[in-house]
Amino acid sequence: MSSPFHLKRAGVALAVGFACAAAPAAAQAASQVGLGTAGNFSVLAGSTVTNTGPTTMSSQLGLHPGTSVTGAPVASATHISDGPALQAKSDLVTGYNDAAGQASTALATAELSGQRFVAGAYKASSSLLHSAGSVTLDAQGDPNAVFIFQIGSTLTTGSGTSVALVNGAQACNVFWQVGSSATFGTGSTFVGTVMALTTITANTAATFNGRLLARNAAVNLDTNTIITSGCAPGTTGGSPTTGGPGGSRTTGGPGSDGSPTDGTDGLPPASRSNRNGTATLQRSPGSPGSPGSPGSPGARDCAEGFRGTVRGRQIKRVVFRMDGKRIANRTSSPFRVFVRAMPGKHVIKARVSFKDATAAKTLKMDYRACAAALLRPRQGPSRFTG
Repeated sequence: MSSPFHLKRAGVALAVGFACAAAPAAAQAASQVGLGTAGNFSVLAGSTVTNTGPTTMSSQLGLHPGTSVTGAPVASATHISDGPALQAKSDLVTGYNDAAGQASTALATAELSGQRFVAGAYKASSSLLHSAGSVTLDAQGDPNAVFIFQIGSTLTTGSGTSVALVNGAQACNVFWQVGSSATFGTGSTFVGTVMALTTITANTAATFNGRLLARNAAVNLDTNTIITSGCAPGTTGGSPTTGGPGGSRTTGGPGSDGSPTDGTDGLPPASRSNRNGTATLQRSPGSPGSPGSPGSPGARDCAEGFRGTVRGRQIKRVVFRMDGKRIANRTSSPFRVFVRAMPGKHVIKARVSFKDATAAKTLKMDYRACAAALLRPRQGPSRFTG
């Protein structure tokens, strides 16, 4: 009998296909939003930047006119009320107004969950909600496809939600113009440049392929990973640039999570030499393998559950989830989780962040309890331990 465990590596789950409703029939065409020097920042705020936990970003952190940054998020560079921050804020206003002013198609609903959008500009007159599951952005084979969402007031995403990029869509070509504040749920994954008039709040372990840019108020962070990646060679994008507005970094195309495949992960050149982190997710000794005959150690292990361990170099933190629910947070070796057997198939994910400049990654394991476990009476909710 083959092992019920299938191990595979995965990036942040941004490119998972999703069966969902069709996009509006006649979306208004959208043109690239010029960010100017604001494109060089992963996070840019007006009043304050607050952070809890080991937040990392692949590009710069900026603040103007405020002066308070708390919690020491890790960035390639930090600019507080200096010349680059002032220029970036000015360029952000220009980009925000550009996105807000483009002709758009009205959204039929204020709920994004389960929807599929082709390239274009879409307008929500008030709030926009992504409460569960995934929303899909489909470039239909055009790597230059631009997606703009104009939101009259708030943008809110639920815990564990995600944005899927398919058929050539790139994070560098996705823009969210928010008329007041944006809030991202725990463990969610999001794509694109968020430009909010007031506050942006990223709850625990939310991850981003893009930027968080707040014009007038705070950006609040909590154990987040923000990868600010460039577009593929020869395509457009409001990506990090050493030239003028709208320039693109031509260092490599997007991977399955929308990040470059050249190994830079959007990092500035000075950071690329400090990328030695590695991680693999493995079934630990004592976990279920082949069930064996009744009463054998294999059968007992299979009925009891499994142990998974993340091993590698420069690992700082591992957050384990089962079926989207956070079950363990490990900040020191061994980075291990134990799950009691539950009937059916389950997905275990390990979100790994590193001590050096290696981009965070998500490892995935499909777990299916074997027949011995399914024959046992169910004993209530599964319990998780270290």
